[in-house]
Amino acid sequence: MNIILKNIKQLIGITENSDTIKKGKAQGEVKTLENAYLIVRNNIIESFGPMSECPELSIDSHDCAGRLVLPMYVDSHTHLIFAESRSGEMKMRLHGKSYQEIAEAGGGILNSAAKLHAMSEQQLYEEAQERMGNVIKQGTGAIEIKSGYGLNIEDEMKMLRVIRVLKSLSPIPIKATFLGAHALPTAFKNNKDAYMYLVTKEMLPRIAGEGLADYIDIFCETGYFSLDDLKQVIEAGDKYGLKAKVHVNQFSSFGAVKMACEMGALSVDHLEIMNEDDYSALASSNTIATGLPLCSLFLDIPYTPGRQLIDKNIPLAIASDFNPGSSPSSNLNLAFGLACSQMKLTPEEAFNALTYNAAFAMEVQNEVGSIQVGKKANLIVTKPANGLEDIPYWFGDSMIGSVVV
Repeated sequence: MNIILKNIKQLIGITENSDTIKKGKAQGEVKTLENAYLIVRNNIIESFGPMSECPELSIDSHDCAGRLVLPMYVDSHTHLIFAESRSGEMKMRLHGKSYQEIAEAGGGILNSAAKLHAMSEQQLYEEAQERMGNVIKQGTGAIEIKSGYGLNIEDEMKMLRVIRVLKSLSPIPIKATFLGAHALPTAFKNNKDAYMYLVTKEMLPRIAGEGLADYIDIFCETGYFSLDDLKQVIEAGDKYGLKAKVHVNQFSSFGAVKMACEMGALSVDHLEIMNEDDYSALASSNTIATGLPLCSLFLDIPYTPGRQLIDKNIPLAIASDFNPGSSPSSNLNLAFGLACSQMKLTPEEAFNALTYNAAFAMEVQNEVGSIQVGKKANLIVTKPANGLEDIPYWFGDSMIGSVVV
């Protein structure tokens, strides 16, 4: 692809390098160029600048008058591979059942695992490919995808093979995360140690041996997996060179953030329930805090305290948590709006959380996440807009006019 975008009202999210994640005051800093041009050559950002310096080129030209151009979002936490919806569980919640009660009644993650087991790998891929198309149309230009609805060797590997095919065919960067410790299968209900052995000693060696995963994850939460399990999973991942991106503090806080930070986790995700020890652990580590506001909206649980995290100089990313049970949406435009209205971020802070910082949370900061010479030209061209604040302002609509991938 060779194109030139002209008369851009605002070119937003410019960086000269991507060496350091943004936190504290820097999280609210967004470099913008008014009345700009941008040249894409061979799918890479070749150059940009003010229209007064725009060169005359014999390549495809697009007039972006009145429109903003910004990097596509980076979704660093999703469960995009799944078999069917769990819309019936929403009715259970509306009748007063909690997330945990639904799981105990045979719903939740085990429900998804049963449905995935019954689906062929080909059908699973075809449905995932369709979801990927929608994700890209909604402005996502890089994505992490987890396993975790298999809960046995064959089905976990089936999920990860589908992700590998998506990687090979997708126009956007994809990272795969092995989430074998997502829930305890019914067969291991009274023997969690045996299941942890299966995850770390049997699943992981085969998955790592075939290069199917980039990261490792665990759902460390009351009623699911403990601090000892968290330690075991992170140590096992370390043996195979897989960094940890872990689910923690969705419903309770009992030391998982501190342990994950001390053990060098790349990110800790959810963080709806936080205490001072959690903030202190993050502030003194290199671990990235990741909020998932679409999950909070759907489950009607607290939002990740984004304002406090930024004020405490902790780098914040925002992702969709797209999954069939607790966040059936991949719409990061809506997440942008919730980050501002519910997490109390400025539009600039939320923008950096969804692009630049999120790229660090899946280690693709040298490819995407900002307007920078040499990065992939994965771009959002908005509808006519006043400025960046229009995206969260029109939270029920999409300000995306088109995407360049």
